[in-house]
Amino acid sequence: MNVQIPPDVSSSDLDSLEAANDKGPDTKPHEETQDQYSDWGFAKALAFRIAFVYFVLYALPFPFGFIPGTTAVAGAYEKIWYVVVPWVARHVLKVSSEISLAETGSGDKAYDWVRTFCFLAVAIVAGLIWSVLRKKRLRYDALYHWLRLYVRLYLGATMIGYGAAKVIQSQFPAPNLTRLVQPYGDSSPMGLLWTFMGASHGYNLFTGAAEMIGGALLFIPPLVTLGSLITIAAMGNVFILNMTYDVPVKLFSFNLIIMAVFIALPDAQRLANVLVFNRRAEPAVVRPFFKRRFLNRSLLWLQILFLLVFSAMSLIESRQGTLFWDSVAVPPAVYGIWSVDEVTIDGQSRPLTMSDPNRWQRVILEYSNRMSVQLLDAPQQRYSLELDAKTQTMMLSSRDNPDWKGTLKYETPKPGLMTFKGVLDGHQFEAQMHRRELSTFRLTNRGFHWVNEYPFNR
Repeated sequence: MNVQIPPDVSSSDLDSLEAANDKGPDTKPHEETQDQYSDWGFAKALAFRIAFVYFVLYALPFPFGFIPGTTAVAGAYEKIWYVVVPWVARHVLKVSSEISLAETGSGDKAYDWVRTFCFLAVAIVAGLIWSVLRKKRLRYDALYHWLRLYVRLYLGATMIGYGAAKVIQSQFPAPNLTRLVQPYGDSSPMGLLWTFMGASHGYNLFTGAAEMIGGALLFIPPLVTLGSLITIAAMGNVFILNMTYDVPVKLFSFNLIIMAVFIALPDAQRLANVLVFNRRAEPAVVRPFFKRRFLNRSLLWLQILFLLVFSAMSLIESRQGTLFWDSVAVPPAVYGIWSVDEVTIDGQSRPLTMSDPNRWQRVILEYSNRMSVQLLDAPQQRYSLELDAKTQTMMLSSRDNPDWKGTLKYETPKPGLMTFKGVLDGHQFEAQMHRRELSTFRLTNRGFHWVNEYPFNR
């Protein structure tokens, strides 16, 4: 239960009234005295100043970049750090290697670590300067109230985006064909985690719903504390997975947890009273942002509007991600895992024997821009692919050797059979293959069982 403050009392007025109540009935509410601002103490005030600068720097340029049509503004902000971060790395941290600005999908690049260092350094220096200039000001209730609003909107939008990618299952899609034939030992820890997550749509739905619900509650003022606790739990699990499976989002996920803790901090004592000490918890004080009632109501509805917009955008974006992979899938006639039965190179047959480790064992065709070949005793080789379904031609190139080229004509004499004929790296190449049924893989055919007489652990 929350104690409602009359809407005609502003945040600054509330600060004065709170200080007056602490001092006693004889204190004038609007009289600014040193005692009025001494409740926090210097250490807490300094910590707030540092946190204020750090969180604002980290969350910016939000909401730009999240709202349609604001990408240019967000890009302009990022360009500032594209200049600052390499300079700091080179002249302050003495980093010898070049700081790459390329977008690779990793959140733990050297650039990200140095930029976070810049945020923290600027926050500490700004907090100290702020403390010197305003050393008598030791209470910032109204400013904290606005900072908490900004942080929870940023965190809520981020969590909704993360959750939508799991609910639609675009972040962790079902294991692709290459994964199904890749030995466990050849996969990276991150690849193993992606396979584990993608193998279960139900678990994707569960974790995604938890993240979306936690993020959504952060937009609803009476449920902010509950939303922060759900977010701490959800992101705590994500952070541990990132740390133990070497997923390069460690830095970002840790900062999201810190933000969720910051949001829940005002209710820490009340939560401890209920959950730990078995004591009565007093109702929380709900602080209005404005003096006028309609402004507070407008802000509330604006938060609800942001919630609906961010949720819709995240779900649509996640859905578009899945549609993209559907659009680049190879034709059904050649889709699948093909076991290579016969291979002929320059007229000589290459039987499947351990004495020929470079002999093709399987061909994996799933997407029209790449083809994977599993050799008998070597890691998979991946080729860039240009597939022309009309002429039934495959143009191949090596990712590692720019001089390697290949052109193959394919035929499917009947369903489940395919032949290759053409030139690979200057050699005449022919192959006959049959398609392996995906239903033969335990990972895809095991299913769910309520009753298990014995554990099926293979």
